Amino acid sequence: MQMLRTLPFLALVPLFIVWFGIGEVPKVALIALGAAFPTYLTLFSGIRAIEAKLVEAGRSFGLSRLELITNVVLPGATPSFLVGLRYALGHAWLSLVVAEQINASAGLGYLINNARDFMRTDIIVVCLGVYAVLGLGTDFLVRLLERRLLAWRPTFLER
Repeated sequence: MQMLRTLPFLALVPLFIVWFGIGEVPKVALIALGAAFPTYLTLFSGIRAIEAKLVEAGRSFGLSRLELITNVVLPGATPSFLVGLRYALGHAWLSLVVAEQINASAGLGYLINNARDFMRTDIIVVCLGVYAVLGLGTDFLVRLLERRLLAWRPTFLER
């Protein structure tokens, strides 16, 4: 896993095109790969950071393995997972930009490439602004999800 994690995922574009052909599949695979590792690493870290005393307390209350996971591990790892999700969505947008600019016949990446060919910096700047707004929108959605899922935490309690 570490070897795959340290590999620059954007360097895999030519290999994905060879493996999956030209079309949507290599784009989706690139985006999924770009988003997978930030999520994995932060979730792994969140699970490892759960205090052993909490797990021990759950066991002493007679929780089964599944109940321990759903009542102790998942709530304890959710904050880390959500941070990783926000980070992963940034990687996903980066992957999307690269994937769209490689072989697209429509979309923002296509517009940016077309504008580059005709030296239209105004179109490039507008497209970059659209990407920024879309990135902020996804981040806002995750923060809304965070408020809902972490309502039990003292830092999120309404005053």
